[in-house]
Amino acid sequence: MKNIYLLLAIVGTIVPYVFFANFMFEQGNDLTEFVRQLFATSPASGFTSDLLITSTAFWIWSFREARSKRMRNWWLYVVLNLTVGLSCAFPLFLYFRQIRIESGDSVST
Repeated sequence: MKNIYLLLAIVGTIVPYVFFANFMFEQGNDLTEFVRQLFATSPASGFTSDLLITSTAFWIWSFREARSKRMRNWWLYVVLNLTVGLSCAFPLFLYFRQIRIESGDSVST
């Protein structure tokens, strides 16, 4: 499974950045416009709200999980979530969590 997680993290980095790059090409580096467009329509608002709630749940769960598995640098996944996206941060967390589990160097839950 860990290789699937790594592949998803890579794809989860590339795909969103294609859209972000397109926005930057068309709109420039306008953060206000970016946020406005996140909530421009009801479907966009729904997806954005879903992502914000899911990201918050991921932060809470991954913090506790990282502590229980004695994973270091948990905060890097939050930074990835905020700068790349949950589509990168979550599978990458699962990848390194799986490595930790396979090494037998974590505390069981």
